[in-house]
Amino acid sequence: MTTTGRAPVPGRLLGSGRTADVYEIDGAWVLRRDREGWCDAAAEAAVMEHVRRHGYPAPAVRTVASRTDLVMERLEGPTMLQAFVAGTLDFATGGTLLARLLRALHAVPGRSPSRPGLRVLHLDLHPENVILTADGPRVIDWGTAEDGDPGLDWGMSAVILAQAAVSAERYAEAARATLTALLAAPSGLSGPDSGLDSGPDSGLDSGPDSGPDSGLDEEGLGEALRRRAANPTMSEQEVGLLGAAGELIRALTAATGGPGGLSGH
Repeated sequence: MTTTGRAPVPGRLLGSGRTADVYEIDGAWVLRRDREGWCDAAAEAAVMEHVRRHGYPAPAVRTVASRTDLVMERLEGPTMLQAFVAGTLDFATGGTLLARLLRALHAVPGRSPSRPGLRVLHLDLHPENVILTADGPRVIDWGTAEDGDPGLDWGMSAVILAQAAVSAERYAEAARATLTALLAAPSGLSGPDSGLDSGPDSGLDSGPDSGPDSGLDEEGLGEALRRRAANPTMSEQEVGLLGAAGELIRALTAATGGPGGLSGH
């Protein structure tokens, strides 16, 4: 047992993100601790349990009596971004997998019986939040999840990729190629015709029905851009990329004939 200066942690530090650290518990479980106080661990666990009950590939979780701490299944495998860097996953397959994960999630019923048209949205689904395990992909970091219109979820994923694509970062080219594949991915990617059943999304089931005709639309894109601009974890430089990111998404959607039929500006 070690300490972080705030509270004991069970083992060695496995990784850190913008707002949280992940610590080893044992071979089966890890502790994800929020450093900044942005997340509600109980609420995050509840949405993960909900999507898992409907067959969606989220990690198993154990709730604890702490707003900042989430105990979850330890996953073995690279993130999608790490697989890109290692050359074990190509960008086209990665973008198509993200689209398939979004469509599968939007086939999961929302959590409000009084509003049956809403779906569960992840709102942070990008290559660093998909772990490629031997049993298929697993989607992590559900702290921003809510129920809503699927177009917003597509918009958030597209904007996150587009911000990287228009930046000077070394992953800009990879982000653009992945975004292009995401926007061009056809609907109905499941079964033997997908060409991916033995690949990184092996075992991904889009559910008993195809869900709403989800895809990127102008309303979802506009709201995603507004939310990213208001995100307190965004640097001034990252916020400054949003205009170019939006234009790139609109241009690629027009060029690829991808989902949503965005209107231009």
